[in-house]
Formats: sequence, C-alpha cells, structure tokens
Amino acid sequence: MMKKLCLLTILSIAVLFNSCANNSEKNKTTEAPKEVNEPIKKELKFTNEQFYDAEGQFLKEKAKDALIEMLEYHNYPIFDGLREKIWLTDYNQGNYAELGLASIMFVNNEEDQYMLMDIFLLPGQMLGEHMHFAAEGNPVKMEGWLVRHGKSYIVGVGENNRDQFPQVVVPQSHWDGKTTTNYIIEANEGDFASLAEPESPHWQMAGPEGVVITEVGNVHTNSGVLRSDPKMN
Repeated sequence: MMKKLCLLTILSIAVLFNSCANNSEKNKTTEAPKEVNEPIKKELKFTNEQFYDAEGQFLKEKAKDALIEMLEYHNYPIFDGLREKIWLTDYNQGNYAELGLASIMFVNNEEDQYMLMDIFLLPGQMLGEHMHFAAEGNPVKMEGWLVRHGKSYIVGVGENNRDQFPQVVVPQSHWDGKTTTNYIIEANEGDFASLAEPESPHWQMAGPEGVVITEVGNVHTNSGVLRSDPKMN
C-alpha cells in the first residue's frame, strides 16, 4: 500500500511539474526582430545662383561649402586643411553648377614623373573637354581615373554611343553644347578607366550624387592643357 502511495505521489508531482513547464512556455513573449532604419541622406541639390553674387562674381567659398556638403554625404574624410587645399574653377563661364572643376593635388613629382590628385564634381557637373600636350620639358600627360564615390560618365575617343546615355547633356555654356569626343564609359564606385590615346580630347560628367575621383598619371603641366572650347583657355 505504501509503495502505491509513493508511486502516485511521484506521478502527481511529475504531472504538476510538466503542466507548469507547459504554461511557462505558453506565457513566453516572442519579440519581433527589430528593424534597423538606415539614416536617410539629404538629397544633394545646388543651384547656380548660390555660387555668384549680384554682379556675377564667382563665390569660391560658397562653392567650397557645396563641395564639403557633398564630401560629407559620401563620408569622404574631412581632414585638417582640406578646405584650404581645394582648387576650383568655373572656367570663367559663370555656370559652375553645370560646368566646373574642383580638385586637390596631393603630389605632382616632375622629376620622377608621378602624380595623384582627387577630383570633385557636383551632381550633373561637367569637367570641360580638354587635351594634354608636352610642355616645359615634361612629357604628354597620361592618366587614369578611379571612381571612389558616386558615378562619373568618362568620355573620350571611340565610337559615338551618346544615344545610350540621354542623361548626359552638355551644357550650352560649354562650346555651345558641343564636344569632339562622344564615347562614354559609365564608371561607378570602384571602376577604373584610363585615357585611350596621348593628346586625345576627354571630359567627364558626374552622376546625380556627384563624384569623387582619384586621378593618377605621370605628370601634370598646367601650360600643357588645351581646352576644346576656345573661351575656356
């Protein structure tokens, strides 16, 4: 009789324990996975009016403000002295938002013939068509471009494929909307392109988020640059 009572007690405890365990499982709250919201980037949008005063003078510091905004957008390192190192031009055409160039030359070694600089183009901005020639004892510049951030339409000699890129529109302020070269390479982040032939005309246009490009070459000589648009020389 005692053995039966002990057995019944053990069975009762086991059933009670199992019931509690089941209830505990039922009462557990399953948390839904939390969504990670990526920060929404502010759209890069600039107007030509913000780069000129009432007399039409080019406001370089305003242009640098826009460039810094674009560089921060792309998480480009804003190191000490960066702003002061930026060289920029609107080619004296008064249309910097669509036609201009900004860069930082990190090294231009004429003796050993190597150079490296970063090029910055605002959204939709065109780097004017130009060529490089031997000058001041330096050879013809040969160069290549690595897209670091954004997108660039890199244009040079080759079969005309402009019809495949309707978004690439040459502004009227550039040689009345003309260029001599029309072979486009769409270069995205990590893509590298190089100059096809020595002394050949070439130009670029940034995509909708602008572009940061690292340019490498043998040597740069300012006096050896000739632009296709005579007004820009």
